[in-house]
Amino acid sequence: MNMPTLTELNTQDANDGIEQQVVGAVIDYQGEVLLLKRPVDDFRGGTWELPSGKVESHDADLYAALRREVSEETGLIIADITGYLGAFDYTSGSGKHTRQHTWSTTQRSVDPRQDVVLTEHDDQAWVTNTSAHPVSSEVQHLIDTHFTAVIS
Repeated sequence: MNMPTLTELNTQDANDGIEQQVVGAVIDYQGEVLLLKRPVDDFRGGTWELPSGKVESHDADLYAALRREVSEETGLIIADITGYLGAFDYTSGSGKHTRQHTWSTTQRSVDPRQDVVLTEHDDQAWVTNTSAHPVSSEVQHLIDTHFTAVIS
């Protein structure tokens, strides 16, 4: 799996005029991926997504932001960042040109399905496919890329 450096990602984002970086994680446990459901009254409310969030000014780098966001949103601790899955752009609720970078990760938890603590989302689901928990085409592509890399 291609693993660009953080410098390469930051440089590309700057060149592309990205105003806000977001990081996301595919958390896979025994072939199931964790999805989170956004609160109905939130931006993109009611949609299913990967654990993700904004890179803040106090984050040392994208990896630090990824570790912080996964911990804040799920209570899980990333053990390893195992591969870069890609990125997609969108316009945030505040109108910023935003890019979400997403990585495959492993967790320190023996069974992360039992250890998820939601702080910002209404629901969680561990899925092998997204038919019952529809996600955006961009998130679906990232999940498909993850599973293709795992099989390879």
